[in-house]
Amino acid sequence: MTNFDGRTILVTGASGGIGGATVRQLVAAGADVVASGRSEEALSTLATETGARVLPFDLTSEESVRAALQNLDVYGVVNCGGFGGEIATPMDTDIAVFDKVISINARGALLVTKYTSASMIRLGVGGSIVNVSSQASLVALDGHISYASSKAALDSITRVSALELGKYNIRVNSVNPTVVMTPMSAGYWGREEIKEPFLSAMPLGRWATEDEIAAPIVFLLSDGAAMITGVSLPIDGGFTCR
Repeated sequence: MTNFDGRTILVTGASGGIGGATVRQLVAAGADVVASGRSEEALSTLATETGARVLPFDLTSEESVRAALQNLDVYGVVNCGGFGGEIATPMDTDIAVFDKVISINARGALLVTKYTSASMIRLGVGGSIVNVSSQASLVALDGHISYASSKAALDSITRVSALELGKYNIRVNSVNPTVVMTPMSAGYWGREEIKEPFLSAMPLGRWATEDEIAAPIVFLLSDGAAMITGVSLPIDGGFTCR
């Protein structure tokens, strides 16, 4: 059910941990993967390791997205490109940071969806889009005003896109992961006063791994998920079930 038989799938944010893990799993499942991301060095390493094709572009620029994608034929898309922004309250948030987070996490994903869905419609064989959202869109987390807002917007983009694209047999879903403990996230989530209450509120009580996020993404892209569209799937150890 997860044999992609050479189908072309674009993964943005592929130079990051979750994106890279998704590329590896997709290649292992027989997909023709096109990888995009901020770090060309990381993309080059990933391409050498997996055989994925590399296609860098700027998620904040419609011109860059259009030039990269308007002639790219794809079956699937993973919108994994993202920016964490800052830890701030609504009272002290930097609006310039807020604007950047929205421009990458929500607007950028919409731009990718705009141009890749046109390709899918033209090809007429259906397709699947998976947006990498966050548990922060489902429950309130301290300090996450910018990030949570961007991911809530992304979930709405998911639902409306599922509604609009369903008639073309194009499915659109979100995954909403909990924290993956990377060096970047450790600065905040690794602090004992943050870590302990958070994990104690989670039924499974541990951080997720990159592969544990990638596997459901691959499933949602596959024919095994052929009747699933418009969902926001928590991959959060049960944190949002409370």
